[in-house]
Amino acid sequence: MTSSRNTVLAALLSAAFLLTFSSSASALPAFARKYGLRCSACHEAWPMLNYFGQKFKDNGYQLMNDRDSPIWQNPSYWPATFRITPQWHRESTDKVSVDTALTGLQQITSHGFDLSGLDFHTGGTLEKNVSFYVLPSSDSSGNFHFETVMARLDNLFGSSWLNLKLGKFELDNLISEKRILTLTNISGVYQTYHFRPPNDSNFYGQIGDNQLGLEYMGHSADDRTRISASLLSSNDGQVGLPSSNGYTGFFSASQAFDTGRLGVQRVGFYAMAGEAPTYFLTTSGGPLATPFGNAGGRGNRSFSREGFVGLFYLGKLDFLAVTQHGSDSAYFAATPSIPANTPLPAGTQSPTWNGYMVETHYVYNPQLIFIQRSEFERVSQQGLPGVASDTGNLNMFTFGYRWYPIMNPRAGFAFHNEYSWLRQRKTAPDGSDLTSSSLFLGFDFDF
Repeated sequence: MTSSRNTVLAALLSAAFLLTFSSSASALPAFARKYGLRCSACHEAWPMLNYFGQKFKDNGYQLMNDRDSPIWQNPSYWPATFRITPQWHRESTDKVSVDTALTGLQQITSHGFDLSGLDFHTGGTLEKNVSFYVLPSSDSSGNFHFETVMARLDNLFGSSWLNLKLGKFELDNLISEKRILTLTNISGVYQTYHFRPPNDSNFYGQIGDNQLGLEYMGHSADDRTRISASLLSSNDGQVGLPSSNGYTGFFSASQAFDTGRLGVQRVGFYAMAGEAPTYFLTTSGGPLATPFGNAGGRGNRSFSREGFVGLFYLGKLDFLAVTQHGSDSAYFAATPSIPANTPLPAGTQSPTWNGYMVETHYVYNPQLIFIQRSEFERVSQQGLPGVASDTGNLNMFTFGYRWYPIMNPRAGFAFHNEYSWLRQRKTAPDGSDLTSSSLFLGFDFDF
C-alpha cells in the first residue's frame, strides 16, 4: 500500500509540475515540399504526428489526389531528409563499480558537448498506391545500419482496408517510439516497450524496435478505425537469417472518436506473441560457421506482450497513455540458459510484469510544447526463487520543452531542453537501488 501511494503521489506531483508552466518520426520536410504544406499540417509537434499526419501515413504518404504519383513532380525533386542533433548533455549514475573506490562503488558523472547519430530519411511513392521508406541510420561515430527499409502496396483493389508492407519497419502501434519527443539517454525510448525483469534473457520482445516481416494494415476512409497484423522473424529486426526458425505475431486495433471542441480521441490495444530461442549452438565455443552463424538458436519458447493505449486531447493539453502486461517462458529466466528439453532448476517460473506510462503535452502554441512523462514498471512474478519481489521495479520521470523557431517546408529546427531521472530497485552491484539522471540541451534539426 505504501508503494502504491508513493507511485500515485509521484504521478500527481509530476502533473502539478507541468501545469505550473501552462496550445505534436521523424518528420520529412520532403513531404511538405512535395505538397506545399507546412510541417504543422502533419505534426502536433515535430516529429509527433497529429490526426491528419496519421491519416497521410496510413494512406501510404499520399493525399489521395492526382499529385500523389511521382510523374507529377519536378524531375529535380528528391524526397530526402537528414536529421542530427548537436548537444550538451550530462549523465550521472550513483553506484558504479570502481576499483579505486573504498567501498568498491562510486557515483560517476560526466558532461560535455556531443553529437547524436545521423538519420537519412527518404520515402514517398514509386507510383500511385506504391509507397516506400528507407532510413539508413548511424551512431555518433558514423557506423551505419538500416533502421527502416520497406515497400508497401496501398489501397489494393481500391480499398483502404487492403494494404501490404514488406521489409523492416516500425510496428503499427498508436504511440510511436520512433516519433518520440524526448531525447535523453534515459527517455529516448519508452521504458514500457523494452522492460524485462533483471533475470530475464529474452531480448526478442522489443515492441519499440523496428522488426523484419510482413504487415497487413486496413483502415476506414476517415482513418478512425484501424487494424493491423504482422508476421515477424523472431530476431528483433537483425538482418540475416533469424537466430532460430521462430516467428512472432503482432496485432493492433484502434478506434477514434470525435468529441467536438475537444478534438478526436483515440483508444486501442495491441498484442505481441511468439517464440524465440533459449540457447545457441556453438563451434569451438563460438558462433557457427557462415552462413549459419546467426542461425544457431535452439529451444524456442514462448513470450507475449499485451497492451492498451490511448491518445486524449483536452484543448491545449493532451495525454498519451500505455499499460502493458508482459510474460516470458521460465526458460528465459534460467541462468545460464539451458536446452529446452532439460529440466528447469527447482523453483524457476515464468517472469511476468506490468508497465504503465503517461506522457503529457502542453502545446502553448504551434512553436512551443512542454513535455512530462512518467513510467512505472512492476514485476509481478520473479523468474528465479529467492529474488525479492520488487527487484527490478522501475520509476522514470522526464520534464522538458521544445521550441520551434523554424517550421517550413524546407527544414525543421527545435531548441530542446530536458531532464530525466530513473530509479530501479535492487539492481546496483551491491544489491541496493540504482539511480541515474540525464540532462540534455541541444539543437534538433532536419533538412
